[in-house]
Amino acid sequence: MSTARTWAVALSGVDGHLVEVEADLSNQTPEFRIIGLPDKSLAEAVQRVHNACKNAGLDLPRRRLTVNLSPASLPKHGAGFDLGIAVAALAAGGSIEPRSIAATVHVGELGLDGRIRPVPGVLPAVFAAARAGFERVIVPHANEAEARLVPGVHVRAATSLAEVAVWHGADVEAPEVETVDMASASVDAPSDLDLSDVVGQEDAIEALIVAAAGGHHLLLSGPPGAGKTMLARRLPGIMPPLGDQEALEVASILSLNGDRVVTLGRTPPLEAPHHSASVAALVGGGSRAARPGAIVRAHCGVLFLDEAAEFSRAALDALRQPLESGVIEVHRAGFTARFPARFQLLLAMNPCPCGNHGVRGAECVCPPMAIRRYSTRLSGPLRDRIDIDLHVARVAASCATDERRARTTTARARARVLAASERAAERWKSTPWRRNADVPGTWLRQGALRLSVATRSPLDRALERGSLTLRGYDRVLRVAWTMADLADIDRPGAEEIGRALLLRRGLS
Repeated sequence: MSTARTWAVALSGVDGHLVEVEADLSNQTPEFRIIGLPDKSLAEAVQRVHNACKNAGLDLPRRRLTVNLSPASLPKHGAGFDLGIAVAALAAGGSIEPRSIAATVHVGELGLDGRIRPVPGVLPAVFAAARAGFERVIVPHANEAEARLVPGVHVRAATSLAEVAVWHGADVEAPEVETVDMASASVDAPSDLDLSDVVGQEDAIEALIVAAAGGHHLLLSGPPGAGKTMLARRLPGIMPPLGDQEALEVASILSLNGDRVVTLGRTPPLEAPHHSASVAALVGGGSRAARPGAIVRAHCGVLFLDEAAEFSRAALDALRQPLESGVIEVHRAGFTARFPARFQLLLAMNPCPCGNHGVRGAECVCPPMAIRRYSTRLSGPLRDRIDIDLHVARVAASCATDERRARTTTARARARVLAASERAAERWKSTPWRRNADVPGTWLRQGALRLSVATRSPLDRALERGSLTLRGYDRVLRVAWTMADLADIDRPGAEEIGRALLLRRGLS
C-alpha cells in the first residue's frame, strides 16, 4: 500500500484542531516533501524524520514521499507533528500496519537518534483528540502525566520511534534508550505566606477578603513600606480553590507554556510581571505562533501589577477589553489565536514618583505637575473597571509592637471567603455565573434583586452628580452584594451600600 493516514493536533491558542497526516509514495525521483501550510520548524521535520527512522532501523523507501497535512488552510507550527509524519511515512512504505495508525493520534518531537522528545501543549492536544472521538493517543514519555489527566482516552507513552513502530506491528527490535525528560516542573506547592504576617492593616485585609469573596478588582495605593506587596501576594491563599473545569483550564495553559503538569493544582495562580513588560508580554503574541501572555497565565487567578504607574500607558490600557470579556484574541497576518483570560486584577502604586506625597513626617520632592502626571498614569476607563480603590497608610509603631492585637490568619479569612462564595453560588445557581463580580448590572438594577429606593439612594445621588458612571454604579452594587454574603444576610442594606461606596475611591 503506497498511501497511509494518521492523526496529529494543531494548536491555536488553547484550542486543538485534529490534523490528518497523509503520506503517499510514488515511483519518481527520491524526494521527501511536506505540504499543507507548515511553518519553518515543521518544514525541518523532513531531516529529523529521515535521520530518526534510519537510526531506529526503519529506513524509508527511496521513492518520492509526499506528506500532506489536512486541512491545508489551518496554520501548523512546531515539532509536535514529527511522530505523526514518521509513522504515516513508514506505513506508506509497508513497515508498519496502516490500520493501526489510522485510529491513533500521535503527538511528539523526534530526535535524530530516534528518541521522542516532549512538546508543549500536550494536555489541550489530548483534549482535542477526546472531543473528536479518538480513544488512543501516543505521547512522549515526559508528557504522560498530563496526558492522563484527560478522562476516557487510552494514553500510551513512548520513549522512541522504534517502540511506537513495534506497537503498530513493525518487525524491528526496540532498543532501550535514555528517556528525555522536561527541565522544569509545576506543582501545587503549599504556600507559607500567611495574612497574620501583615501588621496593622485591618481595613486593607478586610478589603482583600471582600475582593477574594466576590472576585473584585482591587487597587492599593500608598507609600513604600505600607505592606501593599505583602497583601497582594497573600490574596491567592484566601481565594476559593479551583473547581475541576477551572483546574483543567489552568493546567492546559501551563502545558501550552511548556511547564510540566503532573497534577491538577487547586490554588489560583498568581502572575506578577515586571513594570517594564510590553503589551505583548501582558496580552500574548508572537510572529509565527501565539504565546500566552501574563493575563492568560493568570486565568482563574490573580494578575498583580506592582508599581502600576510605572507600566506603559499602552500596556495598561490593553487590559481593558479582557477585563470585560474574560478572553483575549491575538490577531496576526496568518492566524488568530483565542485565549481565556478571566483574571482578578490587583494593582499597587505609590502616591507620587518619590512615594512620600501626603505622608506625615516625610518630605515629598516631586513638583505638583509630576504628582498630577503620576496619578493619571492609570487612565479613567481603566480606573472605572476597578471595584475597590483603597489607600494603605504606613503602620504606626504602636501597632507594629503590640503582641496582644488579634491578627487575621489566612485560614480564618479563607473560611469566611468560602462561606460567602458558597452563598453567592447558591443565589446564582440557575444562571451562568457563580461570582458576584461576573453578574451583569441589569440583573442587580432590575427585577427581583433590585434594592429599595431608600437603600440605594446614596448610590443614585453619586450617579446623578457624575461621581459614578453606570459601570461604576454596577460595580458598587456587586461589592455590596459580596459584603452581604460575608455578613450572612439576604440582601445588601444601607450599611453595605455605604461601605461599598467608601471602598470605591471614598465616594459617599
